Amino acid sequence: MTRRLTILLGVMILLSAGGLTAMPVHAQPAPAVTILPGKAFFRPGEPATFEILAPVGVRVEATVTHLLDVVATLDAPLEGGRAVLRWQPPAEAPRGYGLAVRVLDADRAEIAAAESAFDVLESWLQAPRYGFLSEFQPGRDDTEAAMAWAARYHLNGLQFYDWQYRHEQLLPPADPYADLLGRRMSLATVTALIDAAHARNIAAMPYTAIYGASPAFYQQHPDWALFQADGVPFVFGDNFLMIMDPSPGSPWAEHLLDQFAQVLDQTAFDGIHLDQYGAPKAGRNRAGEPVDLAEVFPAFIDASAALVREKREDGAMIFNAVGNWPVETVAPSDQDAVYIEVWPPYRDFLDLHRIIVQAQDLGGGKPVIIAAYIHPNNAHNVRLANAVIFASGAYHLELGEPGAMLADPYFPQFGQMNEAMQATMQRAYDFLVRYEEVLGVGTRDTTEARAGALAIEGVRTDGTLSKNRVAVIVRQGPGRETFSLVNFMGLAHGKWLETLFQGPEPLRDLAVTLRVDRPVARVWLASPDADSIAPQPAAFETGEDETGAFIRFTVPRLDYWTMVVVDYEGGE
Repeated sequence: MTRRLTILLGVMILLSAGGLTAMPVHAQPAPAVTILPGKAFFRPGEPATFEILAPVGVRVEATVTHLLDVVATLDAPLEGGRAVLRWQPPAEAPRGYGLAVRVLDADRAEIAAAESAFDVLESWLQAPRYGFLSEFQPGRDDTEAAMAWAARYHLNGLQFYDWQYRHEQLLPPADPYADLLGRRMSLATVTALIDAAHARNIAAMPYTAIYGASPAFYQQHPDWALFQADGVPFVFGDNFLMIMDPSPGSPWAEHLLDQFAQVLDQTAFDGIHLDQYGAPKAGRNRAGEPVDLAEVFPAFIDASAALVREKREDGAMIFNAVGNWPVETVAPSDQDAVYIEVWPPYRDFLDLHRIIVQAQDLGGGKPVIIAAYIHPNNAHNVRLANAVIFASGAYHLELGEPGAMLADPYFPQFGQMNEAMQATMQRAYDFLVRYEEVLGVGTRDTTEARAGALAIEGVRTDGTLSKNRVAVIVRQGPGRETFSLVNFMGLAHGKWLETLFQGPEPLRDLAVTLRVDRPVARVWLASPDADSIAPQPAAFETGEDETGAFIRFTVPRLDYWTMVVVDYEGGE
């Protein structure tokens, strides 16, 4: 594919599209600067390293920030267009950092600049920025470049989608091999990708299905299937797969668990990613006894998780709640994240927020990963969906193969991002990592209780639909509140799956009033839509009326998403 021919250039050129400082009118554009984090995240005690690529200059200087505070300054010579920065972060985790790099000439004048971010985590599951791989052909020769691309977007876990020989026989009998669709595959390629991922602190998760088996396997074991009331077995697709009975102790369940054990014994995969198809939801076993899959799924998840933890000290177990079903039973099960593939009736952008909050509650605080497939050509949909997902403290499975974005539930049918979209996504993921402590980890949703405390003069903020309003999503953490303003003004509709040909109407100089019940120390703003994602302190005034205390401040600009963080005095 021609895409493969552009990957090495893409790592060095496409990644530099975002984060540049603005240039005066008629001035020559600043040279492209690329920041390549050494790893997708850094573990406590591990040095953070960055490769800086710039075509001109003699030296680089960098500032490391934690939220609003400068915590380190770094510098290194630029030789042959390359410099290496190294810093030893504190052991505290999870913690996100910003990195601002300046390229200097011989007179120490700035000639270019760029931004990035990184974080320190004890495990990728603290902030699972989940991505995908779907190409495992023999001779794939871009494994290192592909993982460098993934690390630049801070993807710390990758789902290896349809890597397996068969759904019922995961490991191939020989290498290379053909999958059920006839795609030519190689376990050597899979192994090389796993090793390259591990070198950059990226977990590798093998796709599996809880009840899918080939028709040939069903013919050998017809009593293992899941049956309809009339005794006919369930079929997925046009006789593509048969649906087997995964009830605890059933022959199929024992067979699949043995397959998982073989995969974990014979490969370096980091756990099990377990899929379902959303239907059927119930059936009967060969004896005619009812099988309620909403109850069977969590039992099988628990058994799989026990196997994973036996084989991997830091292993992960993830299950797909297709269409948000049956989230009530699987979210509390022994899985490490609540993973939801979103389909109708969840059509509205703010439906994403609602199912995330529900999953966070049902999962007891487990991280939430959303699989919502939007083609990268629909940039407005992607930006608004990510604003809602990230502001809600969740993660979006969408990136992975270099330059690609998921656009279909069959992952190999991904879409290709153009340069502008890659730059947009770089800023979004830098933003997500840099501010993870005010958006995700260590925070909880308080939207229902606190969204009404914020008012914008002349702009509607109430209602449930994603149209003609600015939605307010609130997260609370120790000593602070985060109010995310998501702009749905002027949209043709509020559906994340239906193409938006125009984005929201940009808003300027928003006069904001926020009701508070304790003294405010500072207010600051940040947005992934700005040229710089650095935080901007906001001046505010305090007041009090018959309903209580409030503060007033101005948000200079709202395009898609602006985050307002309120730090309270005393940090409580």
